[in-house]
Amino acid sequence: MRGIYTPVTKIRRQVFTEIAKLAYSDKSDHDFDEIPYTIIPGEIPQYRESVFMERAIVGERLRLAMGMPIRRVDEHSVISKGLHKYRCDEIKLEDPLVNVISFACAACPPNSYMVTDNCRNCLAHPCTSVCPVKAVSIVHGRSHIDQDKCVRCGRCAEVCPYNAITNYKRPCAAACGVDAIESDHLGRAKINHDVCVACGMCIVSCPFAAIADKSELYQIITAIKNNKKVCAAIAPSFISQFGPLATPEKVFEAIKALGFHEVYEVAIGADAGAVEEAHHYVNHVANGKQPFLGTSCCPSWAAMAKKNFPEYAACISESSTPMVATGKLIKKENEDAIVVFIGPCISKKLEASREEVRPYIDFVITFEELMGMMVAKGIEFDDYDDDQKVNQASKAGRGYAVAGGVCEAIAGCVKEFYPEVEMKIDRAEGLSNCKKMMMIAKAGKRNGYLLEGMACPGGCVGGPGTLTPPAKATVAVKKFSTSSEMQSPTQNDLIKGLEE
Repeated sequence: MRGIYTPVTKIRRQVFTEIAKLAYSDKSDHDFDEIPYTIIPGEIPQYRESVFMERAIVGERLRLAMGMPIRRVDEHSVISKGLHKYRCDEIKLEDPLVNVISFACAACPPNSYMVTDNCRNCLAHPCTSVCPVKAVSIVHGRSHIDQDKCVRCGRCAEVCPYNAITNYKRPCAAACGVDAIESDHLGRAKINHDVCVACGMCIVSCPFAAIADKSELYQIITAIKNNKKVCAAIAPSFISQFGPLATPEKVFEAIKALGFHEVYEVAIGADAGAVEEAHHYVNHVANGKQPFLGTSCCPSWAAMAKKNFPEYAACISESSTPMVATGKLIKKENEDAIVVFIGPCISKKLEASREEVRPYIDFVITFEELMGMMVAKGIEFDDYDDDQKVNQASKAGRGYAVAGGVCEAIAGCVKEFYPEVEMKIDRAEGLSNCKKMMMIAKAGKRNGYLLEGMACPGGCVGGPGTLTPPAKATVAVKKFSTSSEMQSPTQNDLIKGLEE
């Protein structure tokens, strides 16, 4: 469903916009309780069997968007219960970040094989012959699978000449590359937070809008209203996210119009990271001191690698991610700055909560959440000019936003610093593929390699907080990268401030 505007997309963006309006207007807790009636007006349901169910689900999404916990299903209270604790300009994000609204879940079967109308009741019916547990039989002239007997081996689907048997998977579980989606006592989706790495793919894959993450949108707006020096650090994947009129320069101006003190390209931090990891690769991997080097910029990939392959945790780079490196630069220039990372990623919210990261990154929001602020404030890109060109980062740093861009940037630095070193590279998109790449490395077949892992298909442009189809965004990012006056990170004077 990536890149398709659906009712799920509409509701998610309405929630962010209403939270932003609440923050800008200083409305009361009672007004917060009224928002579900604004999003779901009237008495005729639009999406589900009951308008009351629709409003109840929207209510829980609103609580999450305020950074609040979901209420118990059997709890009788207004949705604003406890709201006063979150009406502030301080960090309020608490675990768990990603949540399943249980009564919004359709309790999809976790994994099953089903017979479709393509079944022709053929004479051969090989499906019945290959089933090892005799779960397939012919009933009323067509194949039938006994789900109680079925062991989900898939042999029946493989041999059907009409492709009449399909593997039906729960969308959220199918999208999860670390198998963190389980089932509760009623068969509804449940997240194993010990396994989850907050990639957010379950959120964008659930067609019932039953999964959502917490937001810090309200607290950021409050900090701006309290005249704090709030600076934006925007990820290189922002290109094309806000429509055809939103040039990079106009996006920067629009963000400032929201009250942000200054806007920085996170590609600056990517430039710094490319240089640091190039030296690390040559000094530790090329000479055989460690078997391989995994890039650090994607926190979900790094967390998966360390959780599932703890013996190789030291092989994942400890270099500051582009977000953190940029935060360090901003804090160095403005000691009292409040740094807000704006990007495509949900797992950055967890990264920012780590003790070693907190001094540099105060808040994290996605492009969708930023758009909610823009809609609430009536931002129109036509109102801004693009005379002041954005030129803070190199082509290589901006390329971090697309799959393959990280290793390309690091390889370019290695070639520049150490032309005699022959670099070996492997990369993977999606956590399941990242896991396969690590299995190959564990088998000793990636010694001497730089490994680039990206949790989201397509790279950061495919993140759960994006607004544009990944393929379209990829083209736009590459075009913007090429337009940079700096081709190499070594040409970026801004990263020298991080080295001092």
